[in-house]
Amino acid sequence: MGLEVCTTPYRSPESNGMAESFVKTFKRDYVQLHPLHDAAEVMAMIPYWFRDYNENHPHTGLKMMSPREYRQNQTKLELCPVK
Repeated sequence: MGLEVCTTPYRSPESNGMAESFVKTFKRDYVQLHPLHDAAEVMAMIPYWFRDYNENHPHTGLKMMSPREYRQNQTKLELCPVK
């Protein structure tokens, strides 16, 4: 699936909270909305759900932008020099 393992220090409760929030959102907005009969169907859908989550799904923490939109917006701001 192309997932990369990323561990955080055990003294970083914020990271655990972010991971739990992601799983909750993913289950609520994707898994529960689709009739899935077995694990193979779930595994087949995950790449599509990740793409939608990153490219289209609005996030309240990102001012209702998708992560891709937010990054593009940040890049534009960083390229603009302050005079």
